[in-house]
Amino acid sequence: MSPSQPTAGRVAMVSEHASPLAELGGPDAGGQNVYVAQLAGRLARRGHEVVVYTRRDGPGLPERVTTPDGVKVVHVPAGPPAPISKDELLPYMPEFGAWLAQEWAAGPPDVVHAHFWMSGMAAVAGARALGVPVVQTYHALGTVKKRYQGAADTSPPQRVAIESAVGRECGGIIATCEDEVAELIAMGLPRDRISVVPCGVDPVRFAPVAGARRSRSGPRRLLSVGRLVPRKGFDRAIRALADVPDAELLIAGGPEPALLGAEPEAERLRAVAEECGVDDRVTLLGGIGPDRMPRLMSGADLVLSLPRYEPFGIVPVEAMACCAPVVATAVGGQLDTVVDDVTGLLVPPAEDHDLGATIRDLLDDPARLARYGAAGRRRVLARYTWDRVADGVTRVYGAVSSVPSLSGVVR
Repeated sequence: MSPSQPTAGRVAMVSEHASPLAELGGPDAGGQNVYVAQLAGRLARRGHEVVVYTRRDGPGLPERVTTPDGVKVVHVPAGPPAPISKDELLPYMPEFGAWLAQEWAAGPPDVVHAHFWMSGMAAVAGARALGVPVVQTYHALGTVKKRYQGAADTSPPQRVAIESAVGRECGGIIATCEDEVAELIAMGLPRDRISVVPCGVDPVRFAPVAGARRSRSGPRRLLSVGRLVPRKGFDRAIRALADVPDAELLIAGGPEPALLGAEPEAERLRAVAEECGVDDRVTLLGGIGPDRMPRLMSGADLVLSLPRYEPFGIVPVEAMACCAPVVATAVGGQLDTVVDDVTGLLVPPAEDHDLGATIRDLLDDPARLARYGAAGRRRVLARYTWDRVADGVTRVYGAVSSVPSLSGVVR
């Protein structure tokens, strides 16, 4: 770095259950892991000193690891060194926070960025005595989860109260979409501390794959992607398929194919397909690695993202990056990412909407599909690259601390 460039900032990220080193596809390994890994890597390449603190969940893990991007990952001893569901981690957060306080007392960071509510709890405990500002990204809110899951919500009962307390103590809050801003304000958090910075996608990895689209001699291909949980709305896609002749539905997500037989949600979806008479046109692919996903999305005539609620929803963004047109429920972050009748269509989350008719109309209009696909790619490049995300996040850092943005500087 030349003397004329600003001094690098020291950024501490806390991500208690979502390590940037984790292999994706596990029950608690998904979008947050990708977000932390990508953001930390971008900031490190811009010249920041970035350390990610995550819980030690295995006895053989080294205390500190440095990634190829130069990000230091620290495995914090909090609770037993074994995998634990994130919904059972709350009792270990005081230990996590105390460890951070001791670590930072010897050399405090310029800013702490906490990911998820329990990370925020540990981060504010570790930073409080030192006066280090904390920025909070929730990634998902307990108020929303409780509203939609009700008695099925497995979060600790203290979650909503702790989320509010963390937000009041933080110097800045990053929401990933406008819908989340409204939720945060309803929780009593001040609007002037909330900034919107979306999640991102790698437009080099997620790009149209030449030759992925099949000839029109076969059935039209619909694709849904996500974790195999009821809220993702795969059952709705299956029911709509009954009204879309000459189309097939691929569902990507869950464990590897060999383990799908023991997956309760997979069994439920197969039963729905049989009930609707489309079991011969529905294929559960199981977990698909990130390297295979761009080809899968590029080969789809239409990507269906139909969650009943969604904090952000990276699937439509990844699909748009691959020039795949999208039909998405008008919920959460999808209200921001999908522009209705420009990059795809937004449909009501209510089950009484005639989704089959919507899909048929789109499949019968290839020019419209191509227009949506091209517009989606342009929107991703303009708004949802990880460099754009890093720009937005460092602006928030700068507002609460002395961390420079280092925009565009790559080491």
